[in-house]
Amino acid sequence: MTDFRDYGDGIFAFDSGYVRPLLAAIHMVVERGRVAFIDTGSNQSLLVALEVLKRLGLSSDAVDWVALTHVHLDHAGGAGSFMRAFPKASLAVHPRGARHMADPEKLLAGVAAVYGAEYVERVYGEILPIPEHRIVALEDEESFFLAGRKFRCLDTPGHARHHMCIVDEATGGVFTGDTFGLSYRETDVAGQPFLFPTTTPTQFDPDALERSIRRIVCLAPPAVYLTHYGRLADPGLYVDDLLRRMHAQIALTMAQDGDGTGQHDALRAALEHFLLSELRDHGCTMDPAAIRAIWETDIELNAQGLLYWRNGLVKR
Repeated sequence: MTDFRDYGDGIFAFDSGYVRPLLAAIHMVVERGRVAFIDTGSNQSLLVALEVLKRLGLSSDAVDWVALTHVHLDHAGGAGSFMRAFPKASLAVHPRGARHMADPEKLLAGVAAVYGAEYVERVYGEILPIPEHRIVALEDEESFFLAGRKFRCLDTPGHARHHMCIVDEATGGVFTGDTFGLSYRETDVAGQPFLFPTTTPTQFDPDALERSIRRIVCLAPPAVYLTHYGRLADPGLYVDDLLRRMHAQIALTMAQDGDGTGQHDALRAALEHFLLSELRDHGCTMDPAAIRAIWETDIELNAQGLLYWRNGLVKR
């Protein structure tokens, strides 16, 4: 196993094995021998999850919950496989995502439109439907319990309309999925993280995302847990930079002329330049080619999402 982190208080993170090392974490909470997974990575991530359970002396029957922050496939692609492997588990998901977990056909079509059908088949494989009776759709401020430990769900749109963040009432920590941005461990400098917003297509809504981010910060959590990647302590220290970087990307988008491929390519280049500049200011001395290797997909998706938003294609 390439990466396994014990954060204390029964909270763990491990590398899902999705695409590249340290790209997507699966978080796991253990309370009195019972288990909840938060996000699932892809189908291949199940083998890693089973290895982690074995490492902790736990069986598949110990898993009570598989909780999804949202149903983008880097977070939920393995949900059907997880539910098949963990027969006692229920799936916690935003109400807007529940139908896609029961019948993933439209979800797959949407993902294929962004990434291409060949990529979806190669990276995700078959997305298994989940029986409706095992799906628990949780509205804003509703909760689920793990051996008495309370997890409160917050409706946090902006990255996606089917996004929820999950508050661990035992610690005050928040599992934020993609709402609180991306922070890859390779770009930490002297222990300080670099945080960058994600504006993935097709439901990016900057006003909603800022409200969701500020809602999280108002809870004064001691830490947030990002799917990309891991624990970020004292998140209030980083919120101003996160929002500034979001608004800077919006300004770059609004400054683009033209349309079509030319507009996209120009915005992508501008976003890459901005990212490299921000990382230099952060003190990151990585070679630009190494930075591009880490961030290439995110910059591409940010460009797509920003243009989708700018061009008025988001269904409101």
